[in-house]
Amino acid sequence: MYPVESLNALIEQIIADRTLITATLSQLRSKGGAAFTKVQIKPVELRGRLHYQLAYTVGPKVEHRNVVAEEAAGEIMSLLRENFRQALLCTVDADYQVLISKKYKVSILTKSATKQQAANLAHNRRKQYVLDEGEPVPFLVELGIMNADGKVLTRKYDKFRQINRFLEMVEDVLGDLPSGRPLTIVDFGCGKSYLTFALYHYLAVREARELNIVGLDLKADVIAHCSELAARLGYDKLRFLVGDIADYNELDQVDMVVTLHACDTATDAALEKAVRWGASVILSVPCCQHELFGQIENELLSPLLSHGILKERFSALATDAIRAKLLDLMGYRSQLLEFIDMEHTPKNILIRAVRSSGGDMTAKWREYSAFRDFLGAKPYLERVCADLLPSGDPE
Repeated sequence: MYPVESLNALIEQIIADRTLITATLSQLRSKGGAAFTKVQIKPVELRGRLHYQLAYTVGPKVEHRNVVAEEAAGEIMSLLRENFRQALLCTVDADYQVLISKKYKVSILTKSATKQQAANLAHNRRKQYVLDEGEPVPFLVELGIMNADGKVLTRKYDKFRQINRFLEMVEDVLGDLPSGRPLTIVDFGCGKSYLTFALYHYLAVREARELNIVGLDLKADVIAHCSELAARLGYDKLRFLVGDIADYNELDQVDMVVTLHACDTATDAALEKAVRWGASVILSVPCCQHELFGQIENELLSPLLSHGILKERFSALATDAIRAKLLDLMGYRSQLLEFIDMEHTPKNILIRAVRSSGGDMTAKWREYSAFRDFLGAKPYLERVCADLLPSGDPE
């Protein structure tokens, strides 16, 4: 079961990728709540612009309404929130059967695609990925995401999209990485290393960059499996080690640090390492931000903080805002980006930080410290990086 936000993210992605072929919304929440009983949706081109046609079944009649592509996701979600409990979304890549409970819990069943796109819309709706389907990629085949012919397995399409989204974010910062010498990259908490292998393939094979990548994780069996796979693929500059983020001191300088779903302050430990190494690029997807949950205290925010679920979500967002601002104060230009990760939703925010010239640090510190004090927070990252910050008095 997923929260309703996961369905919203799926629909927004389908519309953004222009892969929707047809959708059917059915099973009314309340039989007396709407004049229509079913809505069918399909893409149409009107005056050279992509629209989505909504066909409402009203008794024996069908009434049509066209909306521009930019409004389609919102229209579909509004209908599902207010009127319908079931949807079938047929896309170029897969079919998604959606069921929504009375309490708005969402079940999403992914099946093989059953529809073919209209020829006249094919060039508009097919998303161009960094790693495209149809061309076998050795590491994707080994990891069971593609078959030997380059066909992405239906049950692995979310992982395929996640890998491509990650590589798009890397592609955007290629120019910020050093040139003329081998790159050194560390992936903290690499786990099964889907993205570590993707990074190596993209930089070493596609971009022909000389590099060394180290994947670090606490699970010895996972590290052994990844090491065997790297050897089979001939990725001789990719090493996997068993170890903890805080204790890793093998390198003196690193160009890129990746940390995905390191729990709570383990993310901060990885960020501290990255900053002290002077990493040109940091890519971090935080997880389980518990630290501020126990610290935040503000009477003005009591209507929000008095509800556990709201306080948890607010604490997570505030934690990432603080991390981004602290990175800015330590010489980075940070961005918070949406990251596709259906398995860990709603933990789908990626912090991307690039080494920068800085700016007015006094004003940045004033803004940061006012926000921190308003929340009553004492962030771990500020404490361990006190000597790197322009000002401050962390306890």
